[in-house]
Amino acid sequence: MPGFFSWIADFFTKTKPSPPPATEARLFNSAKTITSGDTADNTQGLSVQLEENLFCWLLDTGPANLRAEHALPDKALQELEYRLSNNKMEELPRQPLTIPMLMKALSDESGGRQKLSQIILGDPALTDQILQVANSPYFRTGDHTIESVDQAIFVLGMDGIRNVIAAAVMRPMMTARNSREALFAQRAWRWGLTCARAAEFIAKLRGEDASGYFTVGLLPALSYITIRRELQQILRSQRGDGDPGIALIRDALTRFQWRTCQLIASEWNLPPKYHSYLMVAERPVPDQEQATLIDGMVIASREVLRHAHQRNMPEEDLEKIVHLTPEQTGRVRASLKAVLSEGARG
Repeated sequence: MPGFFSWIADFFTKTKPSPPPATEARLFNSAKTITSGDTADNTQGLSVQLEENLFCWLLDTGPANLRAEHALPDKALQELEYRLSNNKMEELPRQPLTIPMLMKALSDESGGRQKLSQIILGDPALTDQILQVANSPYFRTGDHTIESVDQAIFVLGMDGIRNVIAAAVMRPMMTARNSREALFAQRAWRWGLTCARAAEFIAKLRGEDASGYFTVGLLPALSYITIRRELQQILRSQRGDGDPGIALIRDALTRFQWRTCQLIASEWNLPPKYHSYLMVAERPVPDQEQATLIDGMVIASREVLRHAHQRNMPEEDLEKIVHLTPEQTGRVRASLKAVLSEGARG
């Protein structure tokens, strides 16, 4: 697996390279060893189909439109590649001002809840976002409404409030700017939160960094809205038309989703281990121990599609591409099903 430093070296190239050939299933890069009776092509095909189903739902289209011909693909994607490689993304979400203070307070176990509460209350917009997220179906632990930051910290605990803060910080960045991107933004946010909770739940089962996996589980959804907006900017400058079209959006997301995640993590000065989690998901080694993010995103995507009554992966095929026992998979699915059902009722 190429190291993180080789990825950084590529990051500073000054030329505009041609975009790489489109590859399938770049989102779901399964690291599971092929079992008897299966073939690599069959396993890859399951991942490809799940990814295609997800894009159909996110972009509200049919499979044929994902691969339709589109105008100026090379020129637009070359410019997107150049901006990513040279840190010139105009739509890249900048680090929120309160993030460094919050991360320091969350990592300081001697600081206590009062210090954390003071930092949050110093930013009224963040306070409102945290209370909204804490009372959403993804975090609410009972029937009672959480009415204050102190109550949120007390009810959810430090691990729970870490995740609420991560989601609250990212939520405004995922809010639709206009009606044209409204459905995409809404669905991407639902998918991102579900991926984050799935990765968090699996990390807990494995005794891993649950809060870290929750945060990186949100980044693919944030990268999607970032890439789409950047592509719209590029097309407006190249041809005066900011509508990329379904197929071009899909190509851009498929090729650049993980690089954009890494760029956001760098821009926000997230810990090095977060970069490692993303790298493992992008370039997995067979049967590696850190398949948590991959497994969480696969199960979450399947559950989101199932809940939305979309084309989906058969349940019996899940075990072929995730590193969980059937019992563990069932527990994760049950948790996500409850969250999604509560969200629909809300």
